[in-house]
Amino acid sequence: MQEAINAQINAEMWSAYLYLAMSMDASSHGLRGVANWFKKQYEEEMEHAFKFVGYLQSQLCRVELAPIAEFPTCWDGCPLKMFENALAHEKKVTGMINNLCAIAAEEKDYATGIFLQWYVTEQIEEEANCQDAIDALKMIGEDKAAFFMYDSQLAAR
Repeated sequence: MQEAINAQINAEMWSAYLYLAMSMDASSHGLRGVANWFKKQYEEEMEHAFKFVGYLQSQLCRVELAPIAEFPTCWDGCPLKMFENALAHEKKVTGMINNLCAIAAEEKDYATGIFLQWYVTEQIEEEANCQDAIDALKMIGEDKAAFFMYDSQLAAR
């Protein structure tokens, strides 16, 4: 379980860097709201990683930080592409969390199973938020005025 959670810490930090890269790409294209949304996602992913760190430490387990694998850094300022990539990534993370739950159940590690339930619920929200953005961006299409309004909403997050 300790090894699997350490791997998840790395995955959460990778997710954070992915979202920070999306924020930087959006910012470089003048997409202030999209940049803000992904910066907030970066912050959330770091919180998720540190929540795992705190849990391992509370269980007197060793936290082992591994190098972060390379991640994409360019989406050509295309918010739809960013959110589609984010949704695909969140679905992958959901699978990873489900795998942690399976390991906890197999090892009869009930404390970790209970701890992981927060992440199960969080992943439902993460996927829904990405899907909502994709739906909105598809509805907006090429309407610049509508996108300006939507980007302003994202800036307020």
